[in-house]
Amino acid sequence: MRILFTSVEVAPLAKVGGLADVAGSLPQALAARGHDVRLVMPAYGMALDGAEQLLHDVPVRVNAHWTPRLNLWRTHLNGVELWLIGSPGTFENTRRSEEVYAYGRDTYLFFAQAILDACRDLNWIPDVLHANDWHTGFLPVLTREKGGTAFADTATVFTIHNLHYQGIFGADTVEAAGLPSSLFNAEQLETFGAVNFIKSACVYADKVNTVSPTYAREITTPEYGEGLWGLMGPMREEGKLLGILNGIDYEFFNPATDHFIAQNFTADDLSGKAACKAALQRELGLPIAPDAPLFGIVSRLSNQKGFDLILRQAYGMLGEGVQFVALGTGDPWAAQQLRSLENEWPESVRFVERYDAPLAQRIYAGSDLFLMPSAFEPCGLGQMIACRYGTLPIARTTGGLADTIFENQNGFVFQEKSARQLFDTVLRALTAYRDKATWPDRVRQAMATDFSWVQRSAEYEAMYESAVEARRRQPALNKSR
Repeated sequence: MRILFTSVEVAPLAKVGGLADVAGSLPQALAARGHDVRLVMPAYGMALDGAEQLLHDVPVRVNAHWTPRLNLWRTHLNGVELWLIGSPGTFENTRRSEEVYAYGRDTYLFFAQAILDACRDLNWIPDVLHANDWHTGFLPVLTREKGGTAFADTATVFTIHNLHYQGIFGADTVEAAGLPSSLFNAEQLETFGAVNFIKSACVYADKVNTVSPTYAREITTPEYGEGLWGLMGPMREEGKLLGILNGIDYEFFNPATDHFIAQNFTADDLSGKAACKAALQRELGLPIAPDAPLFGIVSRLSNQKGFDLILRQAYGMLGEGVQFVALGTGDPWAAQQLRSLENEWPESVRFVERYDAPLAQRIYAGSDLFLMPSAFEPCGLGQMIACRYGTLPIARTTGGLADTIFENQNGFVFQEKSARQLFDTVLRALTAYRDKATWPDRVRQAMATDFSWVQRSAEYEAMYESAVEARRRQPALNKSR
């Protein structure tokens, strides 16, 4: 199949969260299965080095009043052809990953329309057009409403990486996208008096998936459905909404070859992990204490990630003699409390408030345990990477965490959104850690868990085939409008 995979962040060129890791590795896994894959992302300034320009100053008619100019560059990432789409004064000004999400509705409408125009101009029409998260949510809409006969047989797939972020804008979005006002109705583009990019994508896409089976079930309930559970339930019942667990890039996240960590190691020789722990303690100015349990966090700072529970029990954990390292940015209240904790416990706590991918690798490799007590977690990659590096997660059984981490296998889990349950689980983990006779076996078991893309890419392939078949069954009128 010809597959066009679209994302506004792609690792390692532009990375904010897990979407970037998926976009950087899933297309490669699909190409390895024999598919003709293209990857498309915004033409951020930091991604343009060495890229070849294929299209220059091409008009893109977004709506009757706005025709921006399209520039497109081509490069390759992990053997996959990568298209970089921009327009003067937009994405090309972005030089840091932290600036990726500085854009608004109209820029993303341009991006979606430009993708379709670029496919026509380059004479490469995909069998499957795969959009990810709300920023590309209007791509399935425009493919059906403005794609014409060129895209009549192109199936669209939409992946929800986090339903909490939906892209909700005013009713004028319909006009801004160059579409007729008649589409502003509850069956198509209207949602509670506004236009919701995720809802619109779900209505128009041939198949929709979330990034774990448990999250696909959770979002059909009022608790996790973020106001759209009434849409998600019927989609799941009819087989349109699926759950496919994410994977990680086993070549990049490999403790045996990782050049960011102090010493490489394998499950057969864990001595390098001890060296990584000592190096991390040294780097961050903590006492080099081989027997002190070292807890790592690499995360966005938010209650979604369970920071309210972590900070509520921080004193209790520190009272158990642990060291605590946190890396991330996000909610100011959480950052402030972590800084206060570091000032109060300078021998035990380090908080690094920035995006730092190499340091993240060293935290995964050097920690003993990894805290991930999320309130909800569509999939989560941190727990997978931690296991790969022999760092056992402490996680709440929600979303992808419930599908990947299991008590007495590769981590420690609890169910309720409860600080008390988190602390009880930490105590179980510390008891296991202090049993020096059995802890190395626990580390090896975690490292043996398979989170590669091999199985997951096959599931995506099956979904694409199902989407193509669903598109073929559509009436000719629907396909040609």
